[in-house]
Amino acid sequence: MKFSTRILMTFIVGSSFAILPASVRAAADDIITVDKVMTHDPVMIKEKDTYYLFATGQGISVMSSRDMKNWKFEPSVFSEAPQWAVELIDGYNGHTWAPDVIYHNGLYHLFYSCSAFGKNTSAIGHATTPTLDREDPRFKWTDHGMVIQSVPNRDSWNAIDPNIIIDEKGTPWMTFGSFWDGIKLVRLTDDLNAVAEPQEWYSISRRQRSVSVKSEDAGDGAVEAPFIMKHGEYYYLFVSFDYCCRGLKSDYKVAVGRSKDVRGPYLDRDGKSMEYGGGTIIVKGDKNWAGIGHCAAYKFEGKYYFIAHAYSVKNDGTPMLYVRTIKWTEDGWPIVG
Repeated sequence: MKFSTRILMTFIVGSSFAILPASVRAAADDIITVDKVMTHDPVMIKEKDTYYLFATGQGISVMSSRDMKNWKFEPSVFSEAPQWAVELIDGYNGHTWAPDVIYHNGLYHLFYSCSAFGKNTSAIGHATTPTLDREDPRFKWTDHGMVIQSVPNRDSWNAIDPNIIIDEKGTPWMTFGSFWDGIKLVRLTDDLNAVAEPQEWYSISRRQRSVSVKSEDAGDGAVEAPFIMKHGEYYYLFVSFDYCCRGLKSDYKVAVGRSKDVRGPYLDRDGKSMEYGGGTIIVKGDKNWAGIGHCAAYKFEGKYYFIAHAYSVKNDGTPMLYVRTIKWTEDGWPIVG
């Protein structure tokens, strides 16, 4: 999600999916149906018979469901803002953006974005827990601090919107990025706590940026929110093009490319590299949704799912949870329907 339009998002998303217009307000028992879940930057994971949804919010917002249709509010991940981020990033107060969640080596790993409005003064943090079930005595989030940081006038990329993928050799990678010089991929240590040495960095998606834009400004190369999933022999890179966080004026859309190597290059259906502006659009706004983006893709119970937020036309541009199944063409391209 683009940092420079977060003021609107902060107002409507609040701390835990809870600041809702009357038309989508939760029932008194705090169980709400999927069509009324307001969210931003959602990701999902399943433990045993329960799905957990994590999203942008104060302390990172959490919901749970047994069926992906009826959702229950859960306490935020952090009751207090991570102190390392408060000290590092001027203006950060615990409102935490664009998480990602993955199960790896016996732990649930949560990655999250801390940033400053309008700058690439940003960092990605990492926390773990043995279980997501709050009734389990083992449940406890342990914060491991910063994984990576971007600094204005030093870095041409923005350290937000993380996503973790474990490749076929068991090597962990983190992709991330928003505007500036686009989407990056970096190899992590086996415990996912840091960038691995020797460092491996790759640029995997870019859009043209005006040469007149100052280096400290985001510019107009509107790509962010990467997510990589493996299907068959290919890795698929999903990214969001254009602009979120503008209500009915949002024009977010999702593009995809694929590669047999997690490091890329990722090519769209026309064979154009995403590193040079390529990307096949698979989801965009329509009469019901002003824009759709910041997606994730999963396989649950034998089915593939596309998860995103979308700006609801009937709810005056409110960002809502958008869940659709994914079908695959004969030549292996995703169709969201």
